[in-house]
Amino acid sequence: MSEGTQGGRTAYRISVVCTGNICRSRMGEWLLREAFEDAGLDVDVTSAGTSAEESGNPMDARTLAVLRRNEHVDRGWGEHRSQRFAAEDFAELDLVLAADRGHERALLRLAGTEKDRSKVRLMRAFDPESVAADDLDMDDPWWGDDASFDQTYAEVQAALPGIVDHVRANLGPQTGRG
Repeated sequence: MSEGTQGGRTAYRISVVCTGNICRSRMGEWLLREAFEDAGLDVDVTSAGTSAEESGNPMDARTLAVLRRNEHVDRGWGEHRSQRFAAEDFAELDLVLAADRGHERALLRLAGTEKDRSKVRLMRAFDPESVAADDLDMDDPWWGDDASFDQTYAEVQAALPGIVDHVRANLGPQTGRG
């Protein structure tokens, strides 16, 4: 666990959720990890899927390719195995980012309490341009080509500053990570 832990728990925990946990949520997880590291914030980011269909499978090769095309450093991408989001996961999380409204609905059905429901947000709700355009769903790139993965990458990138600002506001003052 990192130095910024409080009572054995990381200061803030996020999970990014899509359908199979091989495309959108994994891309969001890795890009958020980098964004929080760059911001000097102690945040634990994971990802999961609403479906068990891909459970145990690696990240989609096209997701890896778009990250490489955009010169991100591989920090264990190949070690990932998809997993399904479970209702019990809410207890360990502060924020659950859904890729689209279908995932949002699935997560809200799993949420056992109002506190759990309040943790669920659409990822693109943190992008002011997406909010202004009332375009908060992230299309599933799995059905497309490289251009679809590039679009997903751009959508995740656009949401990152808003997510970082949201977390920073909820963390309050935080010491550096040494």
